[in-house]
Amino acid sequence: MNKEDKEKRLKELDDLQYKVTQEKGTERPFENEFWDNNQPGIYVDIVSRKPLFSSLDQYDAGCGWPSFTKPIDTLEVLEKRDLSHGMIRTEVRSAEADSHLGHIFPDGPRETGGMRYCINSAALLFIPKEALEKEGFGEYLPFFEGK
Repeated sequence: MNKEDKEKRLKELDDLQYKVTQEKGTERPFENEFWDNNQPGIYVDIVSRKPLFSSLDQYDAGCGWPSFTKPIDTLEVLEKRDLSHGMIRTEVRSAEADSHLGHIFPDGPRETGGMRYCINSAALLFIPKEALEKEGFGEYLPFFEGK
């Protein structure tokens, strides 16, 4: 993503989206767009539009934010040590746009590796299965066959 495209997309963000992605903010639990989304599709970075997570890996962790067991592509999600708020955590950021996404915790479902990617809805755009082809993400359609 070039600098001009990133600047353009940043100007399109609302206040909460900007605060979350650019200032490491956090939206309120249970009061965000995707915490209870159960539609099939993928989630992309709101700034770079790179695919990050699939609804196939989403689950209800009871925390009030969208939670995933893994990213679609581990190269698109970076992990960084976060010592803010008197805690030791691992921050999750998008590789392409360097957007703050949320945090990863080792309390996810054991059968899927035990990780919980706790992600802010404000950092994501959801592309429903029916719109994948139209939005340029047709290569992800086979994942949803029969689902």
